[in-house]
Amino acid sequence: MSIAVALPRSPLRAAPQRAVAPPLVVNVGVIGPGKVGTAFLHQLRHAAPRLLRECRLELRLRAVSDSRHMWLDCDDEALNGRMGGAQTWRPVALDDFAAYVAGHQGEAAVLADCTASDAVADHYAGWLAAGIHVVTPNKRAASGCLNRWQAIARASDASGARLHYEGTVGAGLPVVQTLRDLIDTGDELQAVEGMLSGTLAWLFNRFDGSVPFSALVREAHALGYTEPDPRDDLSGMDVARKLVILAREAGVALSLDDVAVSSLVPAELAELGREDFMEALPAMDTPMASLLAQARAAGGVLRHVARLDRDGASVGVQVLERSHAFAHGQLTDNVVRFATRRYCDNALVVQGPGAGPEVTAAAVFTDLLRVAGAMGVKRCAC
Repeated sequence: MSIAVALPRSPLRAAPQRAVAPPLVVNVGVIGPGKVGTAFLHQLRHAAPRLLRECRLELRLRAVSDSRHMWLDCDDEALNGRMGGAQTWRPVALDDFAAYVAGHQGEAAVLADCTASDAVADHYAGWLAAGIHVVTPNKRAASGCLNRWQAIARASDASGARLHYEGTVGAGLPVVQTLRDLIDTGDELQAVEGMLSGTLAWLFNRFDGSVPFSALVREAHALGYTEPDPRDDLSGMDVARKLVILAREAGVALSLDDVAVSSLVPAELAELGREDFMEALPAMDTPMASLLAQARAAGGVLRHVARLDRDGASVGVQVLERSHAFAHGQLTDNVVRFATRRYCDNALVVQGPGAGPEVTAAAVFTDLLRVAGAMGVKRCAC
């Protein structure tokens, strides 16, 4: 008599193996390898292997451009002018740069504009129309000419390519996305106020009269907290741009000319070249010491505050009571208070560090991942 023995199935045959989906390839081009751009490139290189392994997302750095040259990562000798096996810089042509990043294989393409350039922002509508996504901390597009901003919106709507700009307000803080979520879920903005400059927050948190104001400005500049020209911070125009961005996000057609801005820059320093301005910084010390004395006489503190409400938009230094919420920020903290129909009795507050190339670059990287997420890339801890 024979006995049939049931052999266990090999675990390799227990179930058919599922094919591993190919990774989503996203071509990336970086414009502006300055402090923010360099930090972004470092974060990209550090995170890319993990994103590929855990999220099946391949971020492929294709090209880098500064204001005069561009480097294209390809093997076309005629295109790159290879010399001795090394690729060399070519004169910059931004539309050629964007076309190279986009490639011809149908991959997704994202340009990270890490500049503060109007000339680069002028290209956004064309890039978006061509299906190329843009992520940026550059405030010029979202706060500049309304006609250009509307053209950018039309191009995005037509192609489906997206412009993300979280890094324009609050550096790495989720300020723009928070407001967008409020509006998208039917809330209405009634007022927004805040300390929207990490640079000015740092300066006024440190300014106690023991060190001249000019010395603090130089220190902030050396730490990378200021714009390349510190007058963009000190004049209040950088904050005004952020206020315009928030207003437009809420559907208010605000322009820079509509914002009442009180500048800290003396008139005699406003028209100097950047290097001459840095040399002449001590001219700010006497008027700033006077402002500090006035605040102390009133029993308050100096803070740089932006506000938008039904009465208009304003930016400037205010004397606040020591009990005010804005009087207790830490170093570079941005504090943004959204008063809305939903949050009317107790404003919604977003607070945290608001200056520095690392946090700004992280916001740009987050926007890049948001683009990939819209294409179906799974969330992962990266």
